[in-house]
Amino acid sequence: MSARPTVVVMAKAPRAGRSKTRLCPPCRPEQAAAVAEAALRDTLATVRATPGVARVVALDGPAGPWLPAGFDVVAQRGDGLGERLAHAVGGVDGPVVVIGMDTPQLDPATLSSVVRSVRPGRAVLGPADDGGWWVLGLHRAERHAFDGVPMSADDTGIRQAEQLRRCGLAVDPAPTLRDIDHWPDALAAAAATPGSRLAAAVAEVEASLVVAG
Repeated sequence: MSARPTVVVMAKAPRAGRSKTRLCPPCRPEQAAAVAEAALRDTLATVRATPGVARVVALDGPAGPWLPAGFDVVAQRGDGLGERLAHAVGGVDGPVVVIGMDTPQLDPATLSSVVRSVRPGRAVLGPADDGGWWVLGLHRAERHAFDGVPMSADDTGIRQAEQLRRCGLAVDPAPTLRDIDHWPDALAAAAATPGSRLAAAVAEVEASLVVAG
């Protein structure tokens, strides 16, 4: 019997002055951290609602009350994001799908579709609007999957696909999503998820701006 697929969430513990600093301005540091926490909570809720998967948070920083039951937690290891991804994915036995906390508009149906799409000899890669990627699925860990891929660059997604092909994998696309990097991204994600924690956090910032204005 094949191993149950694992969804790994790469996450940073939300902290003022360290989380989502590119949202400042218009956010204050504590507001940016609140938006980050809301995005993380929504992302974890989506993973928790995805059936048939094991759930792991690869965490930079301490766990907090935002962490729901049902997740294993491992510490991120490595000097850069590529190394941290390699360690997190390499620690999984069997199919693995890795996402971040920057696309809280992700829904369980889309994530389930990616999980089901993972097949031997192929990778699933979901591009992000900023040139990066938001999801990568592998049938088994590939230790060279992230070698030489520049992270947080305009061509990260293209370079990641090239590296996967160099590893002998065909690359299947997942839907494109928009990362939350800047305030317009947060507004767009909030508009796409009415009633979410992110929408509430963004609305609170918008209300404070009206009062300050």
